[in-house]
Amino acid sequence: MTGSAADIRDLAEEWPVLSSETPFRGAVTGVRTDRLRMPDGSTAGRDYQLHPGSVAVLALDAEERVLLIRQYRHPVRQRMWEIPAGLLDVPGENPLHAAQRELYEEAHCKADDWRVLVDFYTTPGGSDEALRIFLARGLGDAEGERHAGEGEEAEIETARVPLADLVARILAGHLHSPSLVTGVLAAHAALRGGGAGALRPADAPWPARPFPAA
Repeated sequence: MTGSAADIRDLAEEWPVLSSETPFRGAVTGVRTDRLRMPDGSTAGRDYQLHPGSVAVLALDAEERVLLIRQYRHPVRQRMWEIPAGLLDVPGENPLHAAQRELYEEAHCKADDWRVLVDFYTTPGGSDEALRIFLARGLGDAEGERHAGEGEEAEIETARVPLADLVARILAGHLHSPSLVTGVLAAHAALRGGGAGALRPADAPWPARPFPAA
């Protein structure tokens, strides 16, 4: 295939599903087993995680430092540096409102300017989780009392690190959170390209997780 960069985009497509079942469903996620008709006429089974979707916030202060949080992640047995993030576990919730809530709950911060930084599927071969990362600027302290976290959130640490330093730490293999890696590299590219003003507005459509207009 040859063509211009404008031709390179993902396209919606669905192969025929002959049968589907959900052998496990937890409080938030589940596992689905689909039997597909392949293009050559054969059939194949595919197991994947059902996920409501997520949002994350790449928050930059006036000194171009990124607001980070650190918490324990049991599946990988690591205490990881991340950016504020959370599930879209309220049906129909606007993703921007969810991101603003996560910034408040995990870092007790607010922001004046919001843009869509990047959308992606976290593990498209094994999960339908879609994640939207917002770029938040005009960072300030939130009003009122701090959110009382539970479980892993009760142990959250915070830090502010220059964006350029995080790029170097990522490329050196020291940071592994997918939302942090994607958000930092996307922000670095955006700010040194067309700037934040060239990014999509905070209420831009999100086909992977449609939401009502504000």
